[in-house]
Amino acid sequence: MRATFLIAACVFLTSCAFVRGSENEPIDPAAVRSLVPGQTTAREVTERLGAPSSIVELGNRSAYRYDHLVTKGAGLLAILVIVANADSRADRLWVFFDENDVLTHYGATLSGHRGQYAFPWEDVHEQEDNDAKDAERPGLTK
Repeated sequence: MRATFLIAACVFLTSCAFVRGSENEPIDPAAVRSLVPGQTTAREVTERLGAPSSIVELGNRSAYRYDHLVTKGAGLLAILVIVANADSRADRLWVFFDENDVLTHYGATLSGHRGQYAFPWEDVHEQEDNDAKDAERPGLTK
């Protein structure tokens, strides 16, 4: 009887959960590559990339920030033990303009597509995984 109860408890009190969250649209790598410091205006940036997540005034100059965030999580409940992990990756772009709203420079990190469902004992930063995910994202080049 006791063994039957333990087996039933293990079966019915064990579960897995997977969650995914996303914020904003991914940043288009081709649109980022089309930005030319000294030539591209703030108006052209917003036409190509849409509205920024935030605008920061820097004296007479300004900076626009674009964000895209993906979070993937996995969890396992085994009777009274819970193991879980969440992996958040982001596309982030900062564009900087002079006092005439002309692009001076920009910086981008495009890794929102690399998020993984993984348990705590897994390495989510393996180069092979990143290379495979990069190959699947259109317009992304090394």
